[in-house]
Amino acid sequence: MAAGEYGMTAQETRAKSTAWAITYADLVTLLLTFFILLLVILNDAEKHIDRVINLLLDETYIELKENVESSYVSVDRVTKGVKITMASGRLFQSMDDEVQSIVYPLLRQIGGIIRVSKVLNVYEDERYVKLLSAIENRGGYLNVEIRCEGHTDDLQLPMHAKFKSNWDLSTSRALNIVKLLSDFSRIPENKFSAMGYGEFRPAVEIDGMQKENGELADARAKNRRVEIYLDAFIKTNTLTL
Repeated sequence: MAAGEYGMTAQETRAKSTAWAITYADLVTLLLTFFILLLVILNDAEKHIDRVINLLLDETYIELKENVESSYVSVDRVTKGVKITMASGRLFQSMDDEVQSIVYPLLRQIGGIIRVSKVLNVYEDERYVKLLSAIENRGGYLNVEIRCEGHTDDLQLPMHAKFKSNWDLSTSRALNIVKLLSDFSRIPENKFSAMGYGEFRPAVEIDGMQKENGELADARAKNRRVEIYLDAFIKTNTLTL
């Protein structure tokens, strides 16, 4: 084809044939920029929701720490929410799962504080309508959970014991604590869960400890415990067939 047959050179023809690529590249760049901005906005929104949830948990943590912490009860703010640790020696007789009545007032107090906490009553508080709406728009809801975990030491139960293993004993203890907390506080049972870990999640590792200096006995006493967790987190709605 002659260079000037249609009034354009070969170079001009090539430039015209590839002009669409420049427009396409600009469009892709704009879309990429849009999605990056969208991700930033969503990420900021998620961080804001997490901050509000953590503030609600912080408030209950302070209330519990000021009112129930003692020589045998500790209250800590942990990743899994608020953790209340109670020494089993005060809660139960040796190798038994029945909660001693002497600690009933403590359990009533713990349950009462949780019962009136903002984190548990967030759906009744108009100040958190926007928070709950934002969570719902993401296909989820704010789930509040009170979980009780039982733990024992590493000593094996005797043959005549009521329970076959430390696993069974720790599970039954956790369940009995949950039942009392639910009864005392009137918090719905679906907010609670209970599990036992036996000797398999010690608070203090005892490998290499000696009996003579009392270190081993102290460690075992710390390992015999019940932990109550109050946690709040976003749970995704799931459809069941």
